[in-house]
Amino acid sequence: PTQGSIQTIDCGGATNNGTLTANTAVSGVSSVIAYTGGNGGTYTSQAIASSGVTGLTATLSAGSFANGNGTLTYNITGTPSSSGTATFGINISGKTCVLSRTIEQPTSGYGPNITDIEGNTYKTVYIGTQQWMGENLKTSKYSDGTPIPNITDNTQWSNNTSGAWCNYDNKDSLGNIYGKLYNWYAVSPTTNGSKNVCPTGWHVPTDDDWKLLTDFLGGSTSAGGKMKEVGTSKWLSPNNSTNSSLFTALPSGLRYGRGDFTSLTGAAAWWSSIESQGQIWRRTIVSFKENDIDRINTSKNDALSIRCLKD
Repeated sequence: PTQGSIQTIDCGGATNNGTLTANTAVSGVSSVIAYTGGNGGTYTSQAIASSGVTGLTATLSAGSFANGNGTLTYNITGTPSSSGTATFGINISGKTCVLSRTIEQPTSGYGPNITDIEGNTYKTVYIGTQQWMGENLKTSKYSDGTPIPNITDNTQWSNNTSGAWCNYDNKDSLGNIYGKLYNWYAVSPTTNGSKNVCPTGWHVPTDDDWKLLTDFLGGSTSAGGKMKEVGTSKWLSPNNSTNSSLFTALPSGLRYGRGDFTSLTGAAAWWSSIESQGQIWRRTIVSFKENDIDRINTSKNDALSIRCLKD
């Protein structure tokens, strides 16, 4: 058989079939690339790994060029590692071009699980343009492996000015269910030595990050009901929630700066990451009876839950 050759190939004019979604296995996706000046000869199969967004392969089955103009069909398989742009370096019969495919970010549903420095595994969930942890943080170490002290004594807690964590009522069993509670000094890079309490690639949400979430869920007067775990196995009754966002907020309570604990089974509170003019804003689902989520200024010595957000 004749060795195949062509004059030009046009990746930029590819006909792209099928949608690619981050962290979702590909099915029925292909790109059709046009060429000119084929000589009717054969070409071998190709399998080209993606760059940029990884995890994909573009495969061309062996075949023959047309005499003149024709097309090549690359079938795309795999699971894209993130949203963004995946590129494939096409090289056939000495002609090269770059095929690009856009990877969309899901706006709802579960994403891939993530693992922190200690091996704790967390669900993740897409909400609008954001990807959140679907559980409260449980780590006792920063992402670089540095331990965060556990302080149980009330006086020591209230006088402390460095990063610390505790379990509700200092009980490991409650920490396993609801996650740990952290003071502000563990959250802020300006007080924790430029460390990250969240897993690598994730961060404690800013006040603006929280606003984006609550706005997407219909505003502060209704978002809480779309975020709370359904039922009364953990929340007190009545708990009129839908958890339509899959955020699955648990009533993890908090620890006041003076050291005492409050509101387990009745409320949830999470840190935001930036201090502005001496104020630090937390988000609190204040009641098992209501669907509000409130923006409240809080003390650096309070102990709150952390929900991490993907960078």
